[in-house]
Amino acid sequence: MSIPPGRGWWTGLPPAAGAAVMAAGIISVGLYLTGHETASLVALVLAVALWLVLAADFTARLVGDRGRFRAEADTPAALTAVAATTVIGTRLSMLGWQTVAAALLALSAVLWPGLLLNVLGHWGRRMPGAAFLGCVATQGLAVLATAVAASGGHDWPARAALAAFCLGLVLYVAAFLRFDLREVVGGAGDHWVAGGALSISALAGSKLTASPVWTGTAHEVLRNVTLAMLALSLVWYVVLLTAELRHPRPRYDIRRWATVFPLGMTAVACLSVADPAGVAWLLPLGEVLLWIAVGAWLLTFAALVASHAKARINRRHRPGPGTMAR
Repeated sequence: MSIPPGRGWWTGLPPAAGAAVMAAGIISVGLYLTGHETASLVALVLAVALWLVLAADFTARLVGDRGRFRAEADTPAALTAVAATTVIGTRLSMLGWQTVAAALLALSAVLWPGLLLNVLGHWGRRMPGAAFLGCVATQGLAVLATAVAASGGHDWPARAALAAFCLGLVLYVAAFLRFDLREVVGGAGDHWVAGGALSISALAGSKLTASPVWTGTAHEVLRNVTLAMLALSLVWYVVLLTAELRHPRPRYDIRRWATVFPLGMTAVACLSVADPAGVAWLLPLGEVLLWIAVGAWLLTFAALVASHAKARINRRHRPGPGTMAR
């Protein structure tokens, strides 16, 4: 990734960088759920800081570089703008910042339809794991809407969340039919979203199951669908982890943040599903998976620093334009 002379590093960040916000945000949620509040706040600050940088760049492209904006808005990674915003909003709702959470829900809802339609209109036949971001962004809206509904005492956000939940499942199936399964052994990192999309679906389902709006048969159906989504996400987890161990891909790629997010999301889904579904053993499983996700975040960050250091050294030793080889 090259950055034009005289421009800051933030102007060179592609939409895929939004997965780094999602990764830090969901790890913050997981740390909060397991009682590690200080570490959770540190992760949240990192997530919010990067979100602000990306939001500023997003706005600058929208206003001053329409060509680049349109080109990037057609790619699945563009939907990280919606997904990252919903993750941040959900974590802020846990802090009691309900007005800010509601504002981020409104912002996400405004961005979501246009970006989703652009992305779906440019889908190919063999898609990388980023294709599942349509499901992730939609389920992110469902998760944040249930959080806003729970804090505000209104039913309509919960009903809107159910609609988003159902649409998210449809989008998952559509993405799976176009997903190139060869990505499992050769993907650069975003292939993990195939499992992460099911994890956030399970998380959305757990929030709907816990909502007092849904009772009786509706509650039971939501519980069963939620457990099915979580079970499938854990199957994906095992498959993808096995593929990583058999086909290591140690080189840093910005899409590796799209690996960390599903790892954290699966942990949070286990922690969140345990209570409303009445499955106690999901709590210790979620804690174990959370620390795996934290370890993956640290490794990815270390790889990022190492890759930038290597690139800086290479630039220093690169011959100038007037240098002649001898």
